[in-house]
Amino acid sequence: MSRQIIECVPNFSEGRDPRVIAEIVESVRSVPGAALLASESDPDHHRSVLTIAGEPEPVVEAAFRAAATAALHVDLNHHRGVHPRIGATDVIPLVPVANITMEECAALAHRLGRRIWKELSIPVYFYEAAAMRPERRRLEVVRKGGFEALRDAAADAARQPDVGGPQPHPTAGATAIGARKFLLAFNINLATADVEIARAIAKSIRTSSGGLPHVKAMGVLLASRGLAQVSMNLTDHEVTPLHTVYELVARQAAAHGVSIAGSEIIGLMPGAALAQAAAHFLKCENYRRESILESRLITALIG
Repeated sequence: MSRQIIECVPNFSEGRDPRVIAEIVESVRSVPGAALLASESDPDHHRSVLTIAGEPEPVVEAAFRAAATAALHVDLNHHRGVHPRIGATDVIPLVPVANITMEECAALAHRLGRRIWKELSIPVYFYEAAAMRPERRRLEVVRKGGFEALRDAAADAARQPDVGGPQPHPTAGATAIGARKFLLAFNINLATADVEIARAIAKSIRTSSGGLPHVKAMGVLLASRGLAQVSMNLTDHEVTPLHTVYELVARQAAAHGVSIAGSEIIGLMPGAALAQAAAHFLKCENYRRESILESRLITALIG
């Protein structure tokens, strides 16, 4: 029988204390069969993103242990960063990679959420394919207003968590757990500290404002670097590829008299997404996904 493989990309509200980050990372490494593929931290976002992959059981166990570790060390009452957040472990998305369906990943998300509430007393919201309410499919709806809004609106039935509650955990907040496709976390840094330019560009390109499909974007200031950033999540790179987003941001930045200082990938992304952008800029006429060696190897070895 072919192995089932999933990816998990938990985000933690700690990007400045290397000791806490190391403990979260070690809690993942303590689980046999859960491969830690990447760990990235950003002090301005005050956030760390881990990428874990493997068979479902060890990956879900690793996500739980990391959430338990974060709950011990992160106090949202004292947390300040430019990225929205509702919890010490802010989001835990599960992504089907091989021989597993989205529905099965949603079931894993529900089971993990119930355990987090039962053992850690942290309320849970389910989003994307794991959503229990249609209005909660979009993560930004769940996370609107952040930890403080959830805490202050505990009596509002519309803001009640799917598991646990009604109050968020006093220090660890709440956690959003979902099942989704691969997501590209892609940021473009502008050669300016004027965050209003980044916010204007973000508003014009994001789906919710009538921009590009499958694009979530916000403009933030990276104080430690003196740069404004268009921070984005691309939720379907086959519909809206990297090069389309990059070229539109570049054109709009130029209209403001600003150049692009650079871009960055947060976490990991499928090689096909980068290859698609490279093929576009190289004007490669015969590019196909099947041209990627690694894709052929994965298909041959995993099935």
